Amino acid sequence: QNWTRGMSYCLHSESHLDTGPIYVRENGKLHVVNQGAGSIQNVTPKTRPFRLFSRGFSVELCMNREDDRARRQRTDHFIFTYTKEGNLRYSAKSLFSLVLGYISDNVDHIDSLIGFPEQIAEKLFSAAEARQKFTEPVTGLRALQKFTEAYGNLVLCSLCLRNRYLVISEKLEEIKSFRELTCLDLSCCKLGDEHELLEHLTKEALSSVKRLLLKDNALSDAGLRRMTAPVRVLKKGLENLLVLDLSCNPKITDVGIGYLLSFKKLNCLDISGTGLQKDVNAVIKRIQMQIGLVHSKVPLKEFDHSNCKTEGWAEQTVLQWEQAVMEAIKPQDNLRSRTAALHFYGKTHRIEEVVKCKLVEAEAKASGNLQFYKEKVQNCHLALKKEVAGSHELKNHKKRALAEQEKERTSKQKHLCLTVEDWDLLNTY
Repeated sequence: QNWTRGMSYCLHSESHLDTGPIYVRENGKLHVVNQGAGSIQNVTPKTRPFRLFSRGFSVELCMNREDDRARRQRTDHFIFTYTKEGNLRYSAKSLFSLVLGYISDNVDHIDSLIGFPEQIAEKLFSAAEARQKFTEPVTGLRALQKFTEAYGNLVLCSLCLRNRYLVISEKLEEIKSFRELTCLDLSCCKLGDEHELLEHLTKEALSSVKRLLLKDNALSDAGLRRMTAPVRVLKKGLENLLVLDLSCNPKITDVGIGYLLSFKKLNCLDISGTGLQKDVNAVIKRIQMQIGLVHSKVPLKEFDHSNCKTEGWAEQTVLQWEQAVMEAIKPQDNLRSRTAALHFYGKTHRIEEVVKCKLVEAEAKASGNLQFYKEKVQNCHLALKKEVAGSHELKNHKKRALAEQEKERTSKQKHLCLTVEDWDLLNTY
């Protein structure tokens, strides 16, 4: 009995700790200690759960006080799988995965990624892309610029925006942030001569573009003059252009074609459906003599718009932009009482644009095929490159080049080789 009273007194002195009811067995009977009165009463034990911790340390209560975001972050630390028996099994993620997730959540706060390993940067980009960080208006652009400045064409080497004028309008700054693109398809976008994206084509960041498709963009001679000005004057800009599509632009005349002579490396050109109505044969002869392109009697596969696709780390990012634009215009499709400005971005207008683009293509085919390509000439450029080696070698190479030209003129398939005077003329631009 004294031992029981001592226990009761000890518990009473530490009454601030809520340890729950305490049961004591004495002489074969079970007693509960009454902490308030410090006595022992014979009671029947109630069926209530035994509490090992105080109420403040209840795991259930702690989880209930957390918000949904904190609970989601704690859940993301584990990987949940099912065993063969159907039991739920979870394992903790690696430290690399946790750090990668944290950095991707705050990717817009990164100062620079220059010198960072490409393998880890690709995983970081994918993690941020899965969280749709690049679709945010301000922070997404800042984060995307960090990747494009460090990795260039790895982020995106080819971009297809065919018939996606809304994406260009909404994400123009993001599109301008891409560097070292090799292929760019802007067909059927109705950009016009004064669009900011066409001006961006002349920048040094896009000097690597080799395929440029500007079909059906309401271009004129003034637009071609602005686009070729850096190449003609400063020998910069689109100097590495190999394939150029200017079809279905009826405002381009033979004056605009003259600006294209500055593209010395051009291998394929499409000017079908342009405004060359005066003397088409003269334009064909001019292109053949000054650029070295031969008129093709059959459509070329370089202009079937299947070779230019969106490729790179940001491929899914471009799809997310397009889906966001489509979701934004969905409510406008079902409301007929919208104003004309809202219907401009609606589904009906997009369908009309696609139909118009197909009609323009049909008209271009009916008007005639004006596609050009450069035939392969062996040893022609090799002779020109070795002219500076010496006077004797120069004469020998000239003789070989002239002999080959004479043979090619007599053959059925006429090959064109630029002479030294032609190269000097092109270098004056």
